[in-house]
Amino acid sequence: MPEPTLLTRRQCCAGLAASLAAGPAAAQFRVEISGVGATQIPVAVAKFRDEDGAAPSLGVVSAIVRADLERSGVIRLVAATNVVEETAQPVLTDWRGRGADALAGGSVTRLADGRLDVRYKLWDVLKNQDLGGQSLAVPLADVRLAAHRVADAIYEKVTGDKGVFSTRIAYVTRAGNRYALRIADADGEGGQVALNSPDPIISPAWSPNGRELAYVSFESQKAVVWVQDVPTGARRKLADFRGSNSAPAWSPDGSSLALTLSRDGPSQLYLIPREGGTPRRLTQSSAIDTEAVFAPDGKSIYFVSDRGGGPQIYRMATSGGDAQRVSFNGAYNISPAVSPDGKNLAFITRLNSGAFRLHVMDVGSATVTALTDTSADESPSFAPNGKLIIYASQAQGRDVLMTTTLDGRIKARLLSTGADVREPVWGPFNR
Repeated sequence: MPEPTLLTRRQCCAGLAASLAAGPAAAQFRVEISGVGATQIPVAVAKFRDEDGAAPSLGVVSAIVRADLERSGVIRLVAATNVVEETAQPVLTDWRGRGADALAGGSVTRLADGRLDVRYKLWDVLKNQDLGGQSLAVPLADVRLAAHRVADAIYEKVTGDKGVFSTRIAYVTRAGNRYALRIADADGEGGQVALNSPDPIISPAWSPNGRELAYVSFESQKAVVWVQDVPTGARRKLADFRGSNSAPAWSPDGSSLALTLSRDGPSQLYLIPREGGTPRRLTQSSAIDTEAVFAPDGKSIYFVSDRGGGPQIYRMATSGGDAQRVSFNGAYNISPAVSPDGKNLAFITRLNSGAFRLHVMDVGSATVTALTDTSADESPSFAPNGKLIIYASQAQGRDVLMTTTLDGRIKARLLSTGADVREPVWGPFNR
């Protein structure tokens, strides 16, 4: 087969629509945040005592915490240049005068066994209250993870929602003629290679427990679905049937996966046990059905089908039966992603101009909101708290990963300096 370009789910669906009509170096990321939220909580994160010399190559704890909170879109940072320790008794009225509603400070101490003790405390400036803190003793290599967990704790205390900064993302890179499946922190840093290949890798999908990744590899010169254990790297073939095997999606309980198979003719949806075995056919149409994702309760799936003449998103029960169309904004809608609470559906719409843009639908009201004004968006995936969406796009001629709030007001660009970046998927909490 000829050498393919970087394959993506959008490109695959584009090819579908057309048929209807007729070992690189690890990517490093630079985060750029743009936009202004409608309402933001002002929070000051002071420098932590002794943080500068603790693990300079891994980043300064307070700087990582600030970047996480700013990227959330709901927190506005208040300037804080001085050190505030967790044992201090700060004059909170002074911070109120600076416009802060909350103040965080802490320290980083090297322990006798070589680990770092990362401590923080949060104060409610408006109520003049100590909101408590935490101590995290971690190996030197986990200082970034400790900082992310501090940011998670601050975010939850300030907003009432669980933070996602200590979670992970998976994505695919291409550098030259080499492809890699990578796993990184939610900010794109700390990347590790799960798989290197001279052949394309697409459609990574996290298991609900965060231990396994399913993906599609073309290393056999055809599309085959693999499942890989993240901690050990061990992997196994899940689906290598006649024809194409693609688009894996885990059930919420992790017991099975939905797949797109062409073993019996046109691409249809099947359900297969996580251990493999005989798949059960879900759709019985003469159309092309693909890109299934489960609703959070596991009782229904959303998927893409051309049964109406062009790619649109449908919903059906996992037990079978009729499918109902759910996307009506335009002639071409693909790549559904469901929020963890089931209330929002993200997807990609191709406009009449040819631009591919990210949209989100309120499932209850069917109201659709455009989140971007770019032209090459693809592969949306919700954060496990449902407050952010990660997706791939292009900016200034570069392949980038982006995050956006659900109103589209705050975006963060994870700009790779080392490779084309595509196919992001946000992992679960469970780290």
